[in-house]
Amino acid sequence: MTDHALSLACWDYDRTQAVLDARVGIDGWTVETTTAPPGTLFPLAVGTAPYDVTEMSLASYLVQSSLGEGEYIALPVFVSRAFRHGGIYVRADAGIEKPKDLEGRIVGVPEYQMTAAVWMRGLLADEYGVDVGKLRTRTAGLDAAGRKERLALQLPDDMDVAPAPDGANLNDLLLAGDIDAILAPSPPKAFVAGDARVRRLITDAAAAERDYYARTRLFPVMHAIGIRRSLAEAHPDLAGCVYDAFLAARRLAMDELGAIAGASANKVSLPWFADAHEATRTLMGDDYWPYGFRENESELETLCRYAHAQHLTTRPLNPRDLFHTHTLDRPGR
Repeated sequence: MTDHALSLACWDYDRTQAVLDARVGIDGWTVETTTAPPGTLFPLAVGTAPYDVTEMSLASYLVQSSLGEGEYIALPVFVSRAFRHGGIYVRADAGIEKPKDLEGRIVGVPEYQMTAAVWMRGLLADEYGVDVGKLRTRTAGLDAAGRKERLALQLPDDMDVAPAPDGANLNDLLLAGDIDAILAPSPPKAFVAGDARVRRLITDAAAAERDYYARTRLFPVMHAIGIRRSLAEAHPDLAGCVYDAFLAARRLAMDELGAIAGASANKVSLPWFADAHEATRTLMGDDYWPYGFRENESELETLCRYAHAQHLTTRPLNPRDLFHTHTLDRPGR
């Protein structure tokens, strides 16, 4: 018999769909689901916190955790992860030919603290020797004005991080020559339109990302699932049940991808889908999107190191302290 109700919100990734459509339930609970994109959910997670279980930004979570703040405790359910070499865009006439040339330049980013930007700055430092402290950062919406930092940041006074002028967006600032580059998880509209004035800094990003994974075995984590702390304390078994549900949904999604790739007729409107699936499994293994703390400890240690080096956390964080204790030793595959 179900005794409790739970509100849950996340984006409809293939790996979360079975939770959202109730093919996978959370034992002992009725679940009211909300499907919304990260851009909607992340400010809510650090603000009014309306949902019992929510998708949340890992970088924002680290910022709040270092201050002892936040309504949620994380579960090692990494519903979004991505390589970020392809997210660095430059103005073609800016004279930026290699990553080191970004030093001293004005670089736009939607939010300084967003997880994708933390990973990109870390990659620039670790992989290309860039002194990211020399980047001059301007924040604004990528293609539309109005985006603001969702959290107040405590950055050193000598760091050049400031919002762009009111009404500005990064795409237009880049084209106008007011900024030299953009770090963003999505391409600016000028790049999408094929405007020759904008190009990727790392031209063959996919090759660079495959090489990066082969050397480091890191598959960057972006978003996690959080559960309201007070609810998790009142119901000690709930965190494990939520974790198990998302893990089951991920397994269903991975099985479905394998079935599509192996079918005689391709259900996905991408001609080389099966080849991409095979190449990914060859490089990363059959179960290449693991959940779980142990399976992702290296990624978490790296992200915590980057966040502290970039002055987002007030102290170094131990990744193990960030997750609900009942999920730390659960398998992630």
